[in-house]
Amino acid sequence: MSRLEALQKFVEQSPSDPFPLYGLAMELKNAGQPEEAHQKFVTLETKFPDYVAQYLMHGQLLAGLDRKEEARGVFTRGIEASRKKGNAHALGELEQALDAL
Repeated sequence: MSRLEALQKFVEQSPSDPFPLYGLAMELKNAGQPEEAHQKFVTLETKFPDYVAQYLMHGQLLAGLDRKEEARGVFTRGIEASRKKGNAHALGELEQALDAL
């Protein structure tokens, strides 16, 4: 079983846990499958908008694909989520990423 298949299985076994879906999105990103990774990040944000870690990685993926307006939207939503969660570290990283666009 490949790493992608194992992660997909974890996602199916734990539909209420954002971490396996995040792991799958990251694995797709690292495997050179950006569109598939983007779709998983979209699903992740839809199902788990409070999962702050996703926003920086998703925004960076989009920025790397030269989809800067989409990246800006992701970073902005991540900033809002970070403020709600009181996650100052993520907030700082997302603000820096947004400023760098």
